[in-house]
Amino acid sequence: MLIVMDAHATPEQVEAVCIEIRDMGFQAHPMPGPTRTAVCITGNEGPIAQTGRLAVLPGVSELIRVTKPYKLVGRDFRPFDTIVKVGRVEIGGPAIVVMAGPCTIESRSQLFESAAAVVAEGAQIIRGGAYKPRTSPYSFQGLGEEGLRYLQAVRHEFDTPVITEVMDTETVELVAEYADILQIGARNMQNFALLKKVGQTNKPVLLKRGFAATVKDLLLSAEYIMAEGNPHVILCERGIRTFDDHSRFTLDLSAIPVLKELSHLPIIIDPSHATGHYNRVIPMARAAIAAGADGLIVEVHPDPAVAVCDGHQSLLPERFADLMRQIERIAAAVDRPVLGRTPALEAFAE
Repeated sequence: MLIVMDAHATPEQVEAVCIEIRDMGFQAHPMPGPTRTAVCITGNEGPIAQTGRLAVLPGVSELIRVTKPYKLVGRDFRPFDTIVKVGRVEIGGPAIVVMAGPCTIESRSQLFESAAAVVAEGAQIIRGGAYKPRTSPYSFQGLGEEGLRYLQAVRHEFDTPVITEVMDTETVELVAEYADILQIGARNMQNFALLKKVGQTNKPVLLKRGFAATVKDLLLSAEYIMAEGNPHVILCERGIRTFDDHSRFTLDLSAIPVLKELSHLPIIIDPSHATGHYNRVIPMARAAIAAGADGLIVEVHPDPAVAVCDGHQSLLPERFADLMRQIERIAAAVDRPVLGRTPALEAFAE
């Protein structure tokens, strides 16, 4: 159920509606909009019987039944795009945002060298894995808190937000102390306890689509996070498993316009994991921007040949520079700037 408030409804009237919803045993989620506020009701297992109690409250304009299983992430709840703010960076606005860095933090020097290279070309957020979920238990699992400390040092050195993966509920609070964005990897997209835990933080969350997850599955996982009170969710398409084996995964670019239609949340594309090979990253990055993605998350390593994880899909710094030049041209063709590279951003906002 969605309660649309009158354009002139006061904050006190909105709060009175929220109180009434809570008294009925449900959760209230107010969402201010450009012209009016909407209040979404969650926690009901079926149609709400006592809607008359809500319809007569001062300031209430309309009651709308939401039939989709996801409510908070849908366009019915919020028809305009959500912009997730991370420091001075806005994700989901008119500008394309690029996150880049090594898949895994191997050492302080490796992270700093990677960060310096990507920031110099316009990357606005530095990525780096401190905890790594690996298929084999014998593979390198990450540096843990030591890697988080290196990320913190990079943030201070370059004045740039950082993103890293959180793997389990036990480490959410620790990772949140160091990271500006919490990443939920594909393997954990339906780890509902973890989704609830990050939903209880106020940190932005980048949620990756699972290997065999549908778009609906992805949106319902995002709903778990938002239902806990955290509206700062970023969706990420990183490829799904299909019958074909020409790439590591099949990058579902058609999901971009579908997600844009169904949800107000920003969408980031991961061409590195999707393709699994460095020479396919740039073409898929170009295609993602053309299809309407709000940004990219890309793996960059100063020496991929000796990388302990995913070196074959990591770009050398000079290739990353080429990627940034090419997506800037693609972005301009669809009337969008690339944050950190395109001058006169105000010209694109008209």
